Amino acid sequence: MNRILSTVFLSTVFACISYQSKAQGCVAIRSTGAPSCMLSHPEMEEQSRSDKWIFNTGARYFKSYKHFKGTDEQKERVLNGTEVINHQTAIDFSLTRLLDKHWSVMVDVPLLINSRSSLYEHGLVNGVNNYNQRHSMHSYGLGDIRIALYRWLLDPEKHKKGNIQAGLGIKFATGDYDYKDYWYNVGPNGTKELRDVDQSIQLGDGGTGFTVELNAYQYFSRHFGVYGNFYYLINPREQNGTRTYRETLSPALANEAICSVPDQYMARGGVNYMARNISASLGARIEGIPVHDLVGGSGDFRRPGYVLSLEPTISYTMKKSSIYLGVPIALRRDRLQSVTDKERSTPTNKVNGDAAFADYTINVGFSIRL
Repeated sequence: MNRILSTVFLSTVFACISYQSKAQGCVAIRSTGAPSCMLSHPEMEEQSRSDKWIFNTGARYFKSYKHFKGTDEQKERVLNGTEVINHQTAIDFSLTRLLDKHWSVMVDVPLLINSRSSLYEHGLVNGVNNYNQRHSMHSYGLGDIRIALYRWLLDPEKHKKGNIQAGLGIKFATGDYDYKDYWYNVGPNGTKELRDVDQSIQLGDGGTGFTVELNAYQYFSRHFGVYGNFYYLINPREQNGTRTYRETLSPALANEAICSVPDQYMARGGVNYMARNISASLGARIEGIPVHDLVGGSGDFRRPGYVLSLEPTISYTMKKSSIYLGVPIALRRDRLQSVTDKERSTPTNKVNGDAAFADYTINVGFSIRL
């Protein structure tokens, strides 16, 4: 029974391991690591009392290219070949220390590899768009490191079939938020210039943030269980000083000349089914950038929005290690009006910026207890 519960439990862990890593294209949800997500479950500890460490590595990849204003897809962008295409990969390395039956602490280190192909950032000749000038920009390196402390709210020895875990953390501004690459056809006589890359492929957001998490599970039988996770990142800093160059595209975008430092969130829940060492889960997942931050200002440039996904996951558990695969599939994509969009709107003209989203993401990972 302990082995069965552990297997089911681990599938919940791995399903949420890479819940956010530069998620969904132009809506720049950055990697801040996996929530501990019940990593210190007593059923796991009963298998090996000496295990005090858990190491996990997970990778997430997606391609975003479908543009939305609100929930309306701008299909003409792909038909006309003017879409922005982001390829984004994040690799997270996390190490969790089990302090006792209640407490654990985790450190997460993300590495990011991004590319962005577009026309409008490279096709400006004497202020006029030349749509034969598609080029790419790239960024790669360390992301924002996060440390978090977790506690089971119920006594794990008395509540083995269900429990709630709370977590508090701090996200450091270790990722480069002023990363630069070449923009083509923007200098004198159409020359290239070294400029800040788009916010969506910056390695960090430039803010020291604070994270709040809740993770819960409940088993009903040897084969079925449910799970739920909630995560919110509070970023008090309003803007990070990084230029967007949007004001060079149009004077109307002058209030979007500097990058915002937005909050971000994720919530997910679903059901698990286990058969021997293989476990499968299916649930719903929503992640996004809010229009207004909980603390501090919300102006300057951000692309607020969210993605609602169907999230199937499968994992295979061995004696002390596990592997998993998850593919969240987008059901609803919504690029919301930002604060600056609303400032530019009039009673007869609603301004709503666009953002490119992915159809799905691919999450893979490996975990081992030490």
